[in-house]
Amino acid sequence: MRPGALFRQAILVAGFIATASPALAEPTLTVGTGSRAGVYFQAGRALCQLVETAASGLACQAAASDGSIANLRDLRAGRLQLAIAQSDWQYHALNGSDRFAEDKPDPDLRALFSLHSEAFLLVARRDSAIRRLQDLAGKRVNIGNPGSGQRGTMEIVMRQMGWERASFPLVEELPAGQQSLALCNDRIQAMVYIVGVPNDSIGQAVRLCDAVIVEVSGRPIDILVAKYPFYVPMAVPGGLYAGNPHDVRTFGVTATVVSSATVDADTIYAVTKAVFENLETLRDLHPAFRHLIPRRMIADGLTAPLHEGALRYYRERGWL
Repeated sequence: MRPGALFRQAILVAGFIATASPALAEPTLTVGTGSRAGVYFQAGRALCQLVETAASGLACQAAASDGSIANLRDLRAGRLQLAIAQSDWQYHALNGSDRFAEDKPDPDLRALFSLHSEAFLLVARRDSAIRRLQDLAGKRVNIGNPGSGQRGTMEIVMRQMGWERASFPLVEELPAGQQSLALCNDRIQAMVYIVGVPNDSIGQAVRLCDAVIVEVSGRPIDILVAKYPFYVPMAVPGGLYAGNPHDVRTFGVTATVVSSATVDADTIYAVTKAVFENLETLRDLHPAFRHLIPRRMIADGLTAPLHEGALRYYRERGWL
């Protein structure tokens, strides 16, 4: 046999041994998150840190992604084992509604727990004359990248307000990590972000671009919040960001961790146990997690059925 053929045969044998020996590779969980600049990516990294520390034999990696909608689709396709998603898009994926109407309902979608509350933030340059949501029409705005939860929710807000893309002279589709720079450069006059507060990206826009958080309220928003159970009234505390000394009214959702019924129950049990038995560590990993309370984490924002593995853990603890 020629040397080249011997080399190729050796590579094939080595590959067979590597794939045929499960002891050589530990199971890997991939968690769909969001932009690297957002809280979802930090949440995914924190989750993986807890899992790898507490659950021996499990490897975990946080994958940056386009956001909630993309995560839920990748989870259904089997490209992810865990995903972080807004509570509203969890609902729509489960029921095959809104942006998931063409996907049809996802009967295998399962909830594990919720994390932090997330405010719908409208951030505007002070020189834009945008003082409330109703002033946004006619301005240059970033609505978020396709596949992100903020993009989907902004489109719902636009419909609620009777706006179309033509209502704005410029509509950008930048991901969260790029929109603050566009605001500072006056490419856009306003941006939207659904995120737990405080958030560094919002803080940067406020400090460097002389931006302010704008109130999102009024009858159309009241009707929207009353119509759907996954929306809740919220307020950004006064003084949290410079330029906003008083509370700013808006609405919000909840960040949730979801999986699929096709993912092994023992694996999900181990993930759930790792999180709740190390909750103090999780609280210390990001300001948005400081007020996590178990009884709320297993109820708020969860419209999909609980995963068998998570349910087993909660029953053991006597929480359900």
